[in-house]
Amino acid sequence: MYILGINRIRVLNIGPMVFKKRNIDYLLYLNTEERTRKYAKRLRKKETRAEKKLWDLLKGRKCEGLKFRRQHPIHYYVADFYCHEARLIIEIDGGIHTDPKIKEHDENRAAELKRYGIRILRFSNEQVMSYTAEVVYEIKEFVTKHPFK
Repeated sequence: MYILGINRIRVLNIGPMVFKKRNIDYLLYLNTEERTRKYAKRLRKKETRAEKKLWDLLKGRKCEGLKFRRQHPIHYYVADFYCHEARLIIEIDGGIHTDPKIKEHDENRAAELKRYGIRILRFSNEQVMSYTAEVVYEIKEFVTKHPFK
């Protein structure tokens, strides 16, 4: 239920959570700090080949009519791709993500974002570069079988 004020949403039910007096920016970015937004902007300018390849297939609502954003700042993190309508993050992991410390950071990040009802799909650079059609199919399947409520 939406009750709109001047640039504010007084009450918005999203699944089991209720946000009171939160503006739209808060809901989309989860109160991201300015430095995280600037970092995301820098990342957009130097995307990897795998990110560029997947972005070409996601942008412009090409995937199930959903709007994806690339290098989107959310909370304390920057998601490779984020769809607010489906509350879905897609991460493209390079070789560094096999490091135990980075893996632990990824798991903590996923657990924290899950508290906000955000789901995460992970793919490796190799999967995106070699099996692009399968990656896109898996994203479509996930969105179809697990719609955000």
